[in-house]
Amino acid sequence: MLDIKLIRRDPQFVKDALGRRGVQPQVIDQILELDIKRRELITMADELKKERNKVSAELGQRKKAGEDISAESARMREVGAKISALDAEKASLEEEQLHRVEVLPNLPQADVPDGPDESGNVEVRRVGNFHEYDFELKPHWDLGESLGIFDFKRSIKLSGARFWLLCGDGARLERALYTYMLDMHTQRHGYKEMLPPVLVTPETMYATGQLPKFKDDLFHCTPNDLYLISTAEVPLTNIHRGEILEGKDLPLYYTACTACFRSEAGAAGRDTRGIVRVHQFNKVEMVKLSNPDTSNEELEKMVSNAEAVLQGLGIPYRVVLLCAGDMGLASSKTYDLEFWSPAQKRFIEISSCSNCWDYQARRANMRFKREPSAPTEYVHTLNGSGLAVGRTMVAILENFQQEDGSVIIPEALRPYMGGQERLTPKP
Repeated sequence: MLDIKLIRRDPQFVKDALGRRGVQPQVIDQILELDIKRRELITMADELKKERNKVSAELGQRKKAGEDISAESARMREVGAKISALDAEKASLEEEQLHRVEVLPNLPQADVPDGPDESGNVEVRRVGNFHEYDFELKPHWDLGESLGIFDFKRSIKLSGARFWLLCGDGARLERALYTYMLDMHTQRHGYKEMLPPVLVTPETMYATGQLPKFKDDLFHCTPNDLYLISTAEVPLTNIHRGEILEGKDLPLYYTACTACFRSEAGAAGRDTRGIVRVHQFNKVEMVKLSNPDTSNEELEKMVSNAEAVLQGLGIPYRVVLLCAGDMGLASSKTYDLEFWSPAQKRFIEISSCSNCWDYQARRANMRFKREPSAPTEYVHTLNGSGLAVGRTMVAILENFQQEDGSVIIPEALRPYMGGQERLTPKP
């Protein structure tokens, strides 16, 4: 969430920055109008309170002296009623102002390219061997069924569309992938592994920005008012919600593999086949809490951590810097990693790494002190996929398929697969 003090202090800067993200300037003007009205009400209420306090002290002395103060007491009751009405109106304005501020996106960093949508994204680099194939390639959904590792018909029977059922080697490959990823992030990259709950409170969802703006994309459980997480970023970022950390302990690195749940409300008709866009999937997440001075350095490290997984598996990919109009609500700067799908002849997102500055920390009231006697500051939060497990399986199936219908298992995964070297078609 943006700092209302910044909006008051430099509204034109905020308008210019958010204009790059498609926010109209009148949105900021409306917030400022509410702020002016709120402060006017505060001034009016304060003046009445001063009057009431002064008169009340005088009436107390007159009452002791035996004077009739009924008329003045009645007037003070009217003043009290006016104060209550002003306070109620102020609270209503503050609530409306908060609702308008909390759905504003983060300010984009200066080096984020301009653009309204993904068409404005900038490719940073391509890495890996982009193979040429001399046989007809199959998409992963056909490969998976011929290998006997996907069963879409029975998954529909169990849960409906946009779910999958992994079988045999498919389930084992999924487990091998996220174990490989967690081992890499914990043993090589210095992250602390966590296993958070996948059901969280509305306050937890609010802190990372999923609520209230993206309520329709979430699965909500009643009557306990809990939400299924859309990513492990949500619980990991909230671990220190409401806390004041010591500067010497930053940065903090957390990683976790969890199931993620998304309604895909805005994805009608997109990627309806296969396991690229589904309601439930596993993802390894990386989260950092950083000193503001070094958060952009930590973002570059996080991107390299995600790239290391792709490089270790031999998956060809590219890194893309998102433009201002294509970033997520909380992000100030985002890199996407996209693997190459030779069967579909397109790049598909497999990781998104973002620096959220103090946007989430402000909502979560998550601060730190550089020194014990120093004032508190908001930490910077970062998050990134390390990686989306199902999409990594798609990348392996489509890039390592062979003419006979088999799929070579990357060498890095073979120890996690009991030494198995390939997946072979099943009758």
